[in-house]
This record gives sequence, structure tokens and C-alpha cells, in this order.
Amino acid sequence: MGMDSENNNLSRLQCSYASLDEAFEIGKETYRGQQYSHIYFARLHLMRTLLYSLVSQWKPQTPVCTVLGLEEGKECVIVGTLYKHMKLKPCILDEYSKERSAVPLVKPHNFMHDDDYLVLEDESGRVKLGGDLISPSVFVTGIVVALHGKETGAGDFSVLEVLEAGLPPQIEFPLKSREDKYIVLVSGLNVGSNNSNPLQFQLLIDHITGHLGDEKEQSIASQIVHVVIAGNSIDIPRGLTNGQNLASKDLSRIAEPIKELDILLNQIAAGLPLDIMPGPNDPANFSLPQQPLHRCLFPGSSAYNTFRSCTNPHSFELDNIRFLGTSGQNVDDLEKYSDAKDKLEFMERTLRWRHIAPTAPNTLGCYPYTDKDPFFIESCPHVYFVGNQDKYESRVIKGSEGQFVRLISVPRFSESGVAVVVNLRDLECHPLSFGTQFSS
Repeated sequence: MGMDSENNNLSRLQCSYASLDEAFEIGKETYRGQQYSHIYFARLHLMRTLLYSLVSQWKPQTPVCTVLGLEEGKECVIVGTLYKHMKLKPCILDEYSKERSAVPLVKPHNFMHDDDYLVLEDESGRVKLGGDLISPSVFVTGIVVALHGKETGAGDFSVLEVLEAGLPPQIEFPLKSREDKYIVLVSGLNVGSNNSNPLQFQLLIDHITGHLGDEKEQSIASQIVHVVIAGNSIDIPRGLTNGQNLASKDLSRIAEPIKELDILLNQIAAGLPLDIMPGPNDPANFSLPQQPLHRCLFPGSSAYNTFRSCTNPHSFELDNIRFLGTSGQNVDDLEKYSDAKDKLEFMERTLRWRHIAPTAPNTLGCYPYTDKDPFFIESCPHVYFVGNQDKYESRVIKGSEGQFVRLISVPRFSESGVAVVVNLRDLECHPLSFGTQFSS
């Protein structure tokens, strides 16, 4: 895996790798017609145990009640799952009524409305939340929180303070002196789409594999130790995947983007380790956690032991630095049902709520687990990335116990020509931009 030049021999740096995707692998789970209430019960039980341990330090003198045990005017702490009542939330019944409706149904980008309100529920009951200290625009259905307040005469619970789970514990960041090593994050290749520029991606491959630039550029390329492709790698025309029998020419139209992608990935896998995650447009299951793309789709790339087809979400460690990433569905869904100044704020909230996909299964498809919630974040990552976003953004957030997390929004490569490079030594990152515009 070295790269030769006339004067010297560059060897690619190596790093240790450990996959942590086991929690996201469905494996022997079987669907027996179970409802989604099980995953909410599992989430509530898991989070309530955690929040109870925090409440004893947060409000040691305040009693903890169930919803059914609330008394008017008496201050207490209640722990439960938030439900957000939304006036504009799409309803399946509206789909049946739209043909008869004289008023056209609006399909907004965001379903929030001024009349939205929050409800907290546990096994005993539910209560409407009031007060100015808890904003419906920030929260979504499915989050488990602890609330300090009291019941009003109207039967609402007036919130005085909110306690979220906060950033989870983090394994220690390796501090020993290290050399520069880089990981490249890229998403939204959309091979086969009208936006896809094969030359642009080939330039990225040539840079990663050391076939681009002078000796200095090649020296930097030799320090790239890993590549992650975060979803939406191919684009299959939607009209061809409606379940009908296809003509041979249509079958080839489906296969061509996959063949082209395999040829491109083959070049990377021949030189360094590569992880590929499924995305919403890829030939994988729709609901989270998405299972790895089948290796038979990549006959060339999968021949290398450096090629790994991974789940979405994807968790792994490089040189004891923990990474967690998704192909973007969790953040895109939060954007539809809540408000934030940017995508990184949505990402930060998921960490502070200790849940990768809080809107699943309410508005985001997920597998109906019965005894666990795999999206619960037990250990805080050092790098948290989300793919298929509109633009590159990054910042660092810090926790109360010294946690340090680099948040990265990875843009769609087919539209932006931008990949993201992260230095494992200090978690600094920068965009890598490729352009192929020619003057006429």
C-alpha cells in the first residue's frame, strides 16, 4: 500500500480500527407483529433510571411523582416521554381526503405552528405542559426528560425547570504525542444522477490514493488512513423501482450506477480502508437502523479486506478515538418538526438528549424493537458526523465532565464537490473541495 516516486518511497500510515456496529445489526431479531409501544417503554425505562440518578443531585429536596400522583400547587419532579401535539403534522387520513378537499393541502418544509404544545406521559397517564421555560419549538416527540414544576388549577403542569440527560460519559482522548493522521468523510456521491460529476469524484480518489499533485501533496495523501462514505452513494431513477417487471434496458439502467460506483470504490479499497454506509436513496432497507449494503453489489471492491459495508448509524474507533455518524435522516427529520439555528444545533441536541434518533418511530421509520432501544447513546463520541447536508459546518462542544466532541455536517459531494478531512491528532478538520469547471 505504498506510493513510489522517482526519489523516495512513501508508505501509507496505519491505524487500529474497531467496529462498534453490533448494536445496530438486527441479526436474529424477528418481527411478530409487535407494536412500537415496546421501544418507547424500553427508552423510558432506560432514560428514567439515568434521570433519577441525576435528579437526586439536581433537586434533592423535591419529591419525584408520577403523572397520576400530581397534586395541585405542590412542587415536584416528574419524569416521562414528551409528546408534541402538532397542528400541521401530516396525517394518513388526509391522504385519503385530499381528492375531495376543496382547499389544497400544504406540504411545508417545516410542520411547526404557533398552536403546538407539549405533553408529558409515563405509564400512569399524561399531562399538558405549560409555562415559558419549555419551548415546543425546541423539543420533539420521543425525548425523555425530567421536569420540575407544579400542577395548576386548569390541570396543566407548569414547568419551572427542565433537566435533560446531558452528554454521556466519554472514553479518554489519547493524549500521547502522535503524528498527523487523517480520515476523509464524504457523502451524497449520487453516482448515476444528473448532478453527479464522475471527474470530480475521480479527482478525490486520485488525491486520496496519492496519484494527484507533487511530492508534498503525495506526502499528505500518505497520511490519510481511512475513508468513510456516509450514504446516498448511488441514484436509481425512482420510476424504475415501483415493483413492476422491468424490461432488460431498464434493468441495465438500475445496474449501471452500482457498477460505476464499484469501479470507483475499487480504487480506494486497493490503497486504504474504506467504510460505506447506506443512505435513504441506496438499495438498502428504508427504516433505521439501515443494514449494510450487500457485498454482492460490489464484486470488485469487496474482494479487498479493506472494504467494509457498515450500518447506518455507524460507530467505530480509530486509534481509540470514537466516531459516530449517520447518513442524515435523523437530523433531516428533526428539522421538519423543530427549530434550530443550524444543523449542528440539532446534532448537539441529540447528544444532550442521549438519543441519535428521538423522532423514531413517530415520524422516522425504525425497526420495532421489543426489549431495547439501539439509538440510546451510552458513550459520548469524540467525532459526531452527519452526511448528506446542504453545506459543510463544524464546531466543538464541551460537556460538564470534560467531554469534547467535534460535530461535522458533511455536504452532498455531487452538489458541492466537498469532502471533509479530520486530523486524528487533535480533531481539527477542514473541507477538501474539488472543482471541474472549464472555461469555454
